[in-house]
Amino acid sequence: MDIAVAAIDPADPVAAEQAYGIVAAGTAADLPDFPPVCRQHFFGRLRHDRPSTRFERALAYAGGVAAGFLVLQLPQRDNLDNVVVDLTVHPGSRRRGVGRALHRYAVRRARELGRKRLVGAAVEGPSGGSAFAAAVGAVPALAEVRRRLDVSRVDSPALSELLAANAPRAAGYRVVRWHGAVPEEYVEDVAYLDARLSTDAPRGELAWEPEQVDAVRVRETEEAIAAWGLRMYHSGLRHEASGRLVAWTTLELAASTDWHAFQGITIVDPGHRGHRLGLIAKVENLRYVLAHEPALTVVDTWNAASNEHMIAINEALGFRPVDRWVHWQQPI
Repeated sequence: MDIAVAAIDPADPVAAEQAYGIVAAGTAADLPDFPPVCRQHFFGRLRHDRPSTRFERALAYAGGVAAGFLVLQLPQRDNLDNVVVDLTVHPGSRRRGVGRALHRYAVRRARELGRKRLVGAAVEGPSGGSAFAAAVGAVPALAEVRRRLDVSRVDSPALSELLAANAPRAAGYRVVRWHGAVPEEYVEDVAYLDARLSTDAPRGELAWEPEQVDAVRVRETEEAIAAWGLRMYHSGLRHEASGRLVAWTTLELAASTDWHAFQGITIVDPGHRGHRLGLIAKVENLRYVLAHEPALTVVDTWNAASNEHMIAINEALGFRPVDRWVHWQQPI
């Protein structure tokens, strides 16, 4: 079958709809327990780049029909050797060479741009994403496990007891919460904590440099999140003696979904660890989002398989394993 790959203009409404249809069909087939792909989120990401990251997109056409969609994410301030690849083939067009055509395009563009490796993630299972990554020469670099919280099974009294039992260790810290943009008084602390995640979180063999995050980058990310339509809930712990935010966690919901949330970052300043601040922040943020999102029924989170500390916290909250994901990388 004749397969052609071409870059697309995100402003092209026909190409954008074709890309959306491919990703929506792929998600429904490969991750049936996920919510349908949110249109506002998808088209917001398609059309709203930001200075710290540039994107290129391409469609693969098999016999003249749009059959695969490729996103190349190009960091602009750090990790300048890397290209993050997100490749989706429509379920009806798989095992016909569409994925390989998109991969060849990704390799060519990465080399043209002076990048040295491709990185990407795939869920293990019948979708064949991991098998495809291995077949094109990528190697596994980091294993993660997705865990899901069934909100209907959350034991509120048990969470209260968990907080009460750990409160003495967090003396001198105060819980703070916000919805949406970071309050100005905490923006520098959030930038510091965000940057620490790329240093402190287990990376396995993944070649990923610490990210350079400052207040400007925090604000540009918030602008993108607003364009994507995400509802963001934040909780953290403020160190009363210094006034600094030293622990921070987030939960996010897509514009079109009220029953599903993704757990985002959870990070504690190394100088303030050992006080159970991560656990307290996550419990408080779960309570916060449930107070504002009464239809929420499930929360998904990912942890490196080696991150025993965070896994223990999630298990204590009621998260249970669902599937395994692998981050792949390929020197080019």
